[in-house]
Amino acid sequence: MKTLIHINQTVIRHNKKYSNSLPACRVQQNNKSRYCKEVIIDGPSKLVYNPDNPLSCGAKLWIETESIIELVDEVPYSEIAVNMKKIKSGVSK
Repeated sequence: MKTLIHINQTVIRHNKKYSNSLPACRVQQNNKSRYCKEVIIDGPSKLVYNPDNPLSCGAKLWIETESIIELVDEVPYSEIAVNMKKIKSGVSK
């Protein structure tokens, strides 16, 4: 099964602005996205830069692999989004 791995820049910018460390690694398999802080790839992979044909999420640089992967500190994006909203509202008050 093909796996695409890239970094969610929105989460990276949020973490920088609010001095946080929410998971920013996005792993896509079978049109399902998962988030984590670290991805361990057990086998061959390739780094792809394709600015003329980005992923549907807008990523222009990603890793592709068909190897087995392990996600470290996996979190659903819905939880990240809720935390980002809470952090923003807490800082702006």
